Amino acid sequence: MIVDDVIDKIGEGGPKSYYYFETFVRHLLKGHIEKDNKKFSFSNKLGRVGDAFAPDGFDDFDGPTLIEIVFNLPRVWFRNFKEVILPLIQNEYSKNKFNNVLIISAKPIPKILLSNFRKGAERNQLPFKVVFWGPADLNSVAAKNRKLVNQISGNLFSLRLSSAISNPVKDWKKEREEIIDNLKFCYKKGQFSLFLGAGVSSSAGMPNWSTLLNSLFVTYLTQEFDGDTAMGDKDIGDLVDRLNSIDEPSALMAARYLRKGLSKSDGEAKEFIEAVTKNLYKLRSVNFPVDSALLKSIASMCLPRRTGAKVKSVVTYNFDDLLERQLIKNSILHRCIYTNNENYDPDELPVYHVHGFLPEDRKSYDDLDNSTLVFSEEGYHQIYSESYHWSNLVQLNSFRESNCLMIGLSMTDPNLRRLLDISSKNIERSKHFAFIKRLSSSEFCYVNIGENESKVIKNTKSAERFLQRHHTLNEELMKELGVKIIWYETYNEIPEIIKTVSKHEA
Repeated sequence: MIVDDVIDKIGEGGPKSYYYFETFVRHLLKGHIEKDNKKFSFSNKLGRVGDAFAPDGFDDFDGPTLIEIVFNLPRVWFRNFKEVILPLIQNEYSKNKFNNVLIISAKPIPKILLSNFRKGAERNQLPFKVVFWGPADLNSVAAKNRKLVNQISGNLFSLRLSSAISNPVKDWKKEREEIIDNLKFCYKKGQFSLFLGAGVSSSAGMPNWSTLLNSLFVTYLTQEFDGDTAMGDKDIGDLVDRLNSIDEPSALMAARYLRKGLSKSDGEAKEFIEAVTKNLYKLRSVNFPVDSALLKSIASMCLPRRTGAKVKSVVTYNFDDLLERQLIKNSILHRCIYTNNENYDPDELPVYHVHGFLPEDRKSYDDLDNSTLVFSEEGYHQIYSESYHWSNLVQLNSFRESNCLMIGLSMTDPNLRRLLDISSKNIERSKHFAFIKRLSSSEFCYVNIGENESKVIKNTKSAERFLQRHHTLNEELMKELGVKIIWYETYNEIPEIIKTVSKHEA
């Protein structure tokens, strides 16, 4: 069967398979319907029902027809139809009247489910007709358009991207509001996890990766050359900055070199841990409050509500203990987990330090020496290569069982993306959310040199169009990992958005 071959090529599930199947069906129907001089349009309305619309109908569909494309129709879809899906269709119907709703599935639909659905639809007396298509129905259309099928199936990736970037310029802030509404809904359900990256700690003045590395270089080189009175910390820092700008070494490679230099013996050397911990907190900028607005908003999300705790777990890639301090300040019961043999009580919020934990006061915590510090290549390789490493299992479990909100993460870490890709196989559309900074045309086209602003891109209109496509492409690529992007322009937007998500819970 023609459609079976296409499905085999695009995979066995997950957002990536869904989006490619959606691309195939939309372009197949577009060619099929427009061949009869009838109109057809794609729909890209986020979070709403309807992937395409045929205002004049087609074939046996008389009148306006809304088309919804899915990769699979499990039992839960039919169970949730009346409470979740039908209200979305009715909302769309109130704005854009249609006679038919065509739901197309890549996988065969069990007859018993269709029979039960028809009985329920008759009782509800819907103002529109609901029709289901499986692979066999789609094959009848494909058989009439074999040449078109070959063209589409051979160019699915380019067609998907070209469709995305050729759409009219979107109001991204309006779309963001729709994503935030979706985020609120997921948060209120309660099966929710937070993933925190360096941006969270930076909001409280903690050093970024480069600053920490440079400081450790100074520590190491000062140890080695402390008899050389002519070389001060600033001189060493200047040399390191210059080396980085010329050789551009991998941060993980530089960290590996540092670990070897600062360690007096193999393994998780005490000297290395002490040096990293000392520099980590020493470099915190006092110009930032340790209880930043972002940390406060995150802690507020974790507060138990009358209906129970909404946040089930926190996964952090940060070494520091700033979140724990804020949780203690807010009297939130929690347990730091940084090894594979830690347990927590049901009333405690688990905070998983999956890359290691370096609290400022080590005496307040037990078994810290058994924590895997993912600072250098060795630690990173260990976690990357061990599929069943506890930290990988924790992340996978959260991705599979919860809606996750990622804060302060660049989303470029290969292991994070790998785990998202693995976990996305059992979902059809994006269920996670990530804050990502949106580039403005002024940031992109101008650079500040001292007190002066210099224009580096002359054609600003072209730059704006490029950035629009750049952001759209990023959205599409993140969708394949099951993640919706929440764009922001300034960092202070993030805590405000988080507050709006949790403030309605009393």
